[in-house]
Amino acid sequence: MGAPSSIDTDNVARFTAIADQWWDPGGKFAPLHRLNPARLAFIREQCLEHFGRDGRTRTPFSGLRLIDIGCGGGLVAEPMTRLGFEVTGIDAGAESVAVAAAHARGLDLAINYRETTAEALGDEPPFDVVLALEIIEHVTDPRAFAADCARLLAPNGLMIVATLNRTLRSLALAKIAAEYVLRWIPAGAHDWRKFLTPGELGDILSSPGLVTEGPFGLTLDPLSGAWRASADTRVNYLMTATWP
Repeated sequence: MGAPSSIDTDNVARFTAIADQWWDPGGKFAPLHRLNPARLAFIREQCLEHFGRDGRTRTPFSGLRLIDIGCGGGLVAEPMTRLGFEVTGIDAGAESVAVAAAHARGLDLAINYRETTAEALGDEPPFDVVLALEIIEHVTDPRAFAADCARLLAPNGLMIVATLNRTLRSLALAKIAAEYVLRWIPAGAHDWRKFLTPGELGDILSSPGLVTEGPFGLTLDPLSGAWRASADTRVNYLMTATWP
């Protein structure tokens, strides 16, 4: 009998119910559409530096393999493909994977979408880049999940994790305001108790032997509505991890 899955089936069902709205910038996933430019810029800059690629070229990451774990409807997988990565997108929600695959086909983008989990990819060749964006706070066992992600990372690869900090500010903004006041995301989408502090995430990522950098903050400008890189990690932040 295998180890128990770290997938939270109730959470998967919650996102499955609104999977048809992934590509509607005014729909249930509007907050991710607003966040996307900032996190895409962070990923691009980190990968350019790590792999020594020329950002002036149209597809600077040609020849590199990337996996987007918890890819949802493909909001990150598609722009990563345009930058030259050979992209695999995985998600536990069949409906989200179907939406992502259909959207990519409509744009003639070759993305390998699969309804599966990181723990189920034990024999997969390692990836140069492993992305786990806004997903670790949704799993039942973050440490096991991080170990599964680390197993997929090539020796000279780069892992990027994005999540929410467990602070009173994130409780007020990312949970209460976002779900119940502004109704940006479905009620119950987040469990604040599952949010990880940077110290906790760093410890989790170091367990399989990874070396971390960060945290790197992302904050929302209330006037423009745009997200930007920031030293403020009290709500949204990212960390990078590599093998020593």
